[in-house]
Amino acid sequence: MSDEIEIIPLANRFRGFLPVVVDVETGGFNFRKDALLEVAAVILRIDEKGELSRHRTYHWHIEPFPNANLDPKSLEVNGIKPFSPLRLAIPETRALDEFFKIVRREVKLNRCNRAILVGHNAPFDLNFVNAASERNDCKRNPFHPFSTLDTVTLGAVVYGQTVLARVAQAAGMNWDGEQAHSAVYDAEKTADIFCHIVNTWQTFDAAFKAVEN
Repeated sequence: MSDEIEIIPLANRFRGFLPVVVDVETGGFNFRKDALLEVAAVILRIDEKGELSRHRTYHWHIEPFPNANLDPKSLEVNGIKPFSPLRLAIPETRALDEFFKIVRREVKLNRCNRAILVGHNAPFDLNFVNAASERNDCKRNPFHPFSTLDTVTLGAVVYGQTVLARVAQAAGMNWDGEQAHSAVYDAEKTADIFCHIVNTWQTFDAAFKAVEN
């Protein structure tokens, strides 16, 4: 029996939205002009106890679109060499087609209406995804066009921290600075943080109420 048949739908957990954790690496901060170089997407599933966890991670190295800007300072931070053949990068159109098909499939499996992007500084990631979608005339972008779930906000509320590394450490998770700023590592850490907060929210809520009283 396939895991598609055994899946427990998330339809009722987030008001019909399917949370998909996304991290992008780029050639700068301008989503209209700077290259989208890397995308990682983490699919989440829920178990019989109602706990959310990472199910599968997908990852694409992407060729800079024609005339894309590549800021040397951004490339220094993420360590990407955009034109290296070792990247095995693929055209933006192909990456988006594969990415969106996977997300649409998960939306259907979970009986949801639409996907919602989960990220750390999530509007940054969503802006780059939406800009690439428009640039490639994608007709079926599965993500909500402007709403997101942001672990910056969740980290600030729960732990008093906003930096991804510090939120992870405050949650008791290991952090490897050498792997940071790769799309896969950051997406999976963001997913772990999001799942941890969702799964333990009642505990946090009780603690907050105890402090108030």
